[in-house]
Amino acid sequence: MLPKARITRLYLTMTIRRCLVLTTVCLLFTLGAYAEGVHNAESLIQAMHARYEKTWYKTLTFTQKSTTYNADGTTKVETWYEAASLPGKLRIDVGEPSKGNGALMIDGTGYFFKDGKQVGTRPYLNLLLVLGFDVYGQPPQKTLDELKGEKIDITKFHEDTWQGEPAYVVGAEKGDLKSKQFWVEKKRLLFARLIQPDDRDPAKLEEITFSDYRPLVGGMIAARVEVHSEGKLVFSEEYSEISANPKLDPAIFDPQQFATHHWEK
Repeated sequence: MLPKARITRLYLTMTIRRCLVLTTVCLLFTLGAYAEGVHNAESLIQAMHARYEKTWYKTLTFTQKSTTYNADGTTKVETWYEAASLPGKLRIDVGEPSKGNGALMIDGTGYFFKDGKQVGTRPYLNLLLVLGFDVYGQPPQKTLDELKGEKIDITKFHEDTWQGEPAYVVGAEKGDLKSKQFWVEKKRLLFARLIQPDDRDPAKLEEITFSDYRPLVGGMIAARVEVHSEGKLVFSEEYSEISANPKLDPAIFDPQQFATHHWEK
C-alpha cells in the first residue's frame, strides 16, 4: 500500500497534468475558432482585433537601425528613434533627436520636420501602422474604411502560403502579385506582407515584410522590417531597446512641440 504522502503527490501531479491538457485544448480550440470563422476581409479584420484587443500594448518605443541599400552596392546606416500611441499616432526622430529631423503621423496626417522646423504636411495614412499595430486596438470597421481609402480591394480574398506557413491575402486574386494587397499569418493573425506601388515610382512594385516576431507583453512585435523594390532589398529596419506601455507625454505627438519635446533619454 502506498504511503499517504506519496498518494497525495501522485494525485496533485495527475491533477496538474489534467489542467495543462485542458488548458492546451481550450487554447487550440480558441485559435482554431478564430481561423475557422475567417472567410473574407471583414471576418479577417474582426478576428485580428478579437485575438489581441484585450492584451495588445497601447504605447511603444524602440530604437531602430535603418539601413538604405544603394544601387551602387553601398549602404547608409542611421539610428532612428520611434514612439507610438495606439491607435493612430507615430513619431519618428531621424538621427539625434535634438537636431529636430523626423516626422509625425497623426490620425491620417503626416507632418515633416527638418532642423526643428516643420517643412511639410499632407494627408498620409501609414498602412504599416494600421496593419501591424492599430488593427488590434481600434474598431474593425475603422480599419476596413482605412483599407478601402488606401485603394485595397477588400472584396478580393484568398488563402495562400507565405514562407512555408498558411496565410490570408486581401486585395488580390490567387496568383496576382501586382495588385495592392496585404498578407496575414493564419496561425497567429499577424501582419506579414504588403505589396503596393512604389511611392517614388508607381510603375514599380514595392514589397514590405514584417519578420522576427517577438512576444511583447500581451501582443507581438516584428523586430525586422524589409522593403524591396522590384525584387531588390532597398531598405531595412532592425528594432532594439523595445519597450511596451511606457508612459508618454502627449506633447511628443504635438506638431507645435516636435522640436522641444522628446521621449528618449
